[in-house]
Amino acid sequence: MFQKIGNASIRWANSVNPWTNVYGLARTIIALSTAITLAVNPSWIFFKPAAGVSDYRHYTPLNYFCLVPFNYTYLEIMRWIAVILLLLVASGWRPRITGIIHWWITFSLQTSAVTLDGGEQVATVITLMLLPITLTDKRKWHWDSTESSDPMTNSKFIKRIIALTCFLAIRFQVSIIYLNAATAKLFDADWLNGTAVYYYMGASMLGLPSNLYKLFYSVLTNWTVIIPTWGTIIVELLLFSGLFIDKKYRVLLLILGITLHVIFAIMLGLYSFSMIMSAALILYLRPVGKKFTFKSVDLTPKVKTTAELPLMKGGDKLEN
Repeated sequence: MFQKIGNASIRWANSVNPWTNVYGLARTIIALSTAITLAVNPSWIFFKPAAGVSDYRHYTPLNYFCLVPFNYTYLEIMRWIAVILLLLVASGWRPRITGIIHWWITFSLQTSAVTLDGGEQVATVITLMLLPITLTDKRKWHWDSTESSDPMTNSKFIKRIIALTCFLAIRFQVSIIYLNAATAKLFDADWLNGTAVYYYMGASMLGLPSNLYKLFYSVLTNWTVIIPTWGTIIVELLLFSGLFIDKKYRVLLLILGITLHVIFAIMLGLYSFSMIMSAALILYLRPVGKKFTFKSVDLTPKVKTTAELPLMKGGDKLEN
């Protein structure tokens, strides 16, 4: 049995390259989301007393924002340093180094700030689970390819198994997020009777802007409100099924999931949450070894050669 497990592990490590731009793109999206959140909100939005919170931030020795005294001048400096560091993460430079920085900042923000949505919690967990992958990634940029004909050494084999195992754990974690989101709604009367979206869209804190509310008012106040209400549960259950569904259908689930979160962003203003969950969906549903191919645009002006110039009467070619 152990021999079979060992042979299967060797085949797995040889067949899948874990260090591609797939997880690189996900890292970039998560880092940009947190960077934008920090850039557009001053420190006093994040660090202040709140109901049920005895202190303005949860102090731990590891917390990035606890490296300075509680003074908004200091916190503003730390906020902008964090933005710069997150942009460095998003650039893809040295995953071995920036992977640690990425988790440190997301962990510190999630544990010390208030008025955050669930996206920051997901970002903290995902960046932590990505740490073993980034620490075993020797690339200078996470956009680079690692295709090589180098033999599979013991060290390379162990690193690949560690990285691939972490990707499996991330897939399982993301699937549970959607399963939990769907099943929790099944125990709520408003979701079961199909009216929950009406209440959410009309809420003063988390709801549609007034113009959009007027536009969708007839849908929200009619039987048609059942469609987005039950539709949300169905989509979340479908996304959970991505854990065991055939690989050929995962791309459809990826499109469906990203579309769902784009709607959340537009309708509810959950921009950072939607960006983070879209990144999580890429890690969940895109085969990690199937790297993205980005088409480059050639902006070099084309100059016609002599052979391409039109002929004048008599057979002579026009000169430039």
